[in-house]
Amino acid sequence: MTVAHASAHGHGGRRRRRRGKRGVINEINMTPFIDVMLVLLVIFMVTAPLMTAGVPIDLPKAAAAPLNVDAKPVTLSIKADGKVFLGESALGDAEIVPRVAAAAKQGVDERIFVRGDKKVDYGRVAQVMAMVTGAGFKRVALVTEAEQR
Repeated sequence: MTVAHASAHGHGGRRRRRRGKRGVINEINMTPFIDVMLVLLVIFMVTAPLMTAGVPIDLPKAAAAPLNVDAKPVTLSIKADGKVFLGESALGDAEIVPRVAAAAKQGVDERIFVRGDKKVDYGRVAQVMAMVTGAGFKRVALVTEAEQR
């Protein structure tokens, strides 16, 4: 009777440890990694358009059609005080032509955009454009903002 009693309660004999059906998981949990990547993707998608402005200037408004631009053109910016910038670096008058020529990948056929603040003297804009066209560049254009209707 003692033998039957011991087996009924699960005591006696061999003791077995019960292991779960699953063993140790030796895989990397990808969910947190994917979450972090999606958050970074959203952050970069929101901030990327904000980084393309360059030198902040107040452009004049005009009712001209927007240009269809495939490649990024060389852009000269003229601030209200008359200082000229190529990208974000300031240029002296003697540096304008050599730096534009160095930045122009297609040579004199490169498209050159001149962005002039609406408060800058028109003579200064004409002077900068004359320097660029005098160096042989044929595709020089003024940049304006589209007029709100």
